[in-house]
Amino acid sequence: MDIIDMLKVQSLHTYYGLSHILQGIDIDAVEGESIGIFGRNGAGKTTLLKTIAGWVRPSQGSLQWNGHALAEVAPDRVCRLGIGFIPEDRRIFPGLSVDENLHLGLMQARGISTADKKAAVDRMYKRFPKLAERRKQAGTTLSGGEQQMLAMARTIVARPRLLLIDEPTEGLAPMIVEDIFSLIGELKREGTTILLVEQNMAGALAATDRFYAIDRGRVILQGSSASNDDQQRLMEAIAV
Repeated sequence: MDIIDMLKVQSLHTYYGLSHILQGIDIDAVEGESIGIFGRNGAGKTTLLKTIAGWVRPSQGSLQWNGHALAEVAPDRVCRLGIGFIPEDRRIFPGLSVDENLHLGLMQARGISTADKKAAVDRMYKRFPKLAERRKQAGTTLSGGEQQMLAMARTIVARPRLLLIDEPTEGLAPMIVEDIFSLIGELKREGTTILLVEQNMAGALAATDRFYAIDRGRVILQGSSASNDDQQRLMEAIAV
């Protein structure tokens, strides 16, 4: 089967109040491709993901996913179109158990039987054994690494075709960081299209096919994650 364009962002502008955050962003991603999004703090990386996810409305430009225009689509509809978003602040439900959080992740999936939901949650427990051990514990009792695992599991339980991941390893222990990047690699091999915002540049480059560098709301560089020359250009482009 021919690879088709999955995500296409053209001339995207987004504001927060009077602040012009995204200033004509152009990016694309094809099926099964993993894309790194790099830049300094405040460059617009998180805003880009939030705009794609429907959390922020763009003021101008084209945003398409498999031919669907997303610019005016509400977040719940974006989710039902097969787009999952793992935000930097995780947003798990702290008073709910691990099991309840995972089942909430399936609420946007329509037409799934009770048996299929159970099978989906069981798959997450096989993928995240630590969560299986804590399935009845409230989110507030989990460590930072476990909360990040839960945030990821709650999103991928519904098998999104496009996954937006914002700073998944920030503040985590090296062993957990390694697990997170390993999971991202597994998801890519399974055919998930991924947009990854991450400050751990070495780990993110190893987990992605291509990258975009953003500065002041504009794409200033793109390249191959495997190219040493492109990596060097990236380091120079976003050096503080």
